[in-house]
Amino acid sequence: MKILGSYFAQHDSALQVRNQRLELISENIANVSTPGYRAKDIDFAAAMRGANEALTLQATAARHIVTDRAEVNLGNALVYRTPLNPSLDSNTVEIGVEQAKFGRAAMEYQASLQFFENKVTSIRKALRGE
Repeated sequence: MKILGSYFAQHDSALQVRNQRLELISENIANVSTPGYRAKDIDFAAAMRGANEALTLQATAARHIVTDRAEVNLGNALVYRTPLNPSLDSNTVEIGVEQAKFGRAAMEYQASLQFFENKVTSIRKALRGE
């Protein structure tokens, strides 16, 4: 089972990061009227670099390999957005920008999910001998 876990690990991490990004953008939209709220986003490339570092295998002995990993930690990947048109109440959420980013993030999540499904399908075909 650990072999399959490592085979799907990259897609698992990508889906987690994309899901967290959708949640952050949703929070931004929900706080569009909150004075002083700062719009947050995720630098996907930085988040995936952090996830890849968590996936590195560590040998505890010559014949042992540890592949357990925790949930993706955003760490340095969390960024605050600079507004195009600053507001008087210091809120940096711009609803049009957030809605556009949410639409794109949803599309990217769907694409990542499709890549994952394609990998599962290829494993099924290999097991059936197709």
